[in-house]
Amino acid sequence: MRSKNNKDKDEMLLEAEYLSVYKYALALCRSETEAEDITQETFLKAMKKIDSFEGKSGLYTWLCAIAKNIAADRARKKKREVYPESWDIFKDESMSVEQRAAERDSAMCIHRILHTLNEPYKEVFSLRVFSQLSFKDIADIFSKTESWARVTYHRARKEIAEKMREEGSL
Repeated sequence: MRSKNNKDKDEMLLEAEYLSVYKYALALCRSETEAEDITQETFLKAMKKIDSFEGKSGLYTWLCAIAKNIAADRARKKKREVYPESWDIFKDESMSVEQRAAERDSAMCIHRILHTLNEPYKEVFSLRVFSQLSFKDIADIFSKTESWARVTYHRARKEIAEKMREEGSL
């Protein structure tokens, strides 16, 4: 059994990762409310299982793996996909309406194609683009090398571009 001092230290470490895990969950589900729920559930589960954390990966990686599983479970239960339906392209006020429409069309095309990709291409591309994770973080999540993450991402990107060309979107 862990001492009270160790448990306090564990809680402080978990709290330090809260915002990062929230951002990761938000990238998975693109809903602030859902991301908050996933994050809270992730930390609840992590606090209960902190004694089983072996340190073979980083704390952030462990928490993201928990969040990913929770998000997938919730998505299955709701029979909806984990990946977002659309991107918020209206944040950049300097873009013209025409540019925004083109961006939205491209975004929707990418999402349609992304939905057809096999794993791990779909998830690696999403983690890199939507979560803006580094290749190192992606590699840690999959327990692979950074090179594997880079190659997988670039293959997914290439496949998306090829399919966009076939559809006449590129």
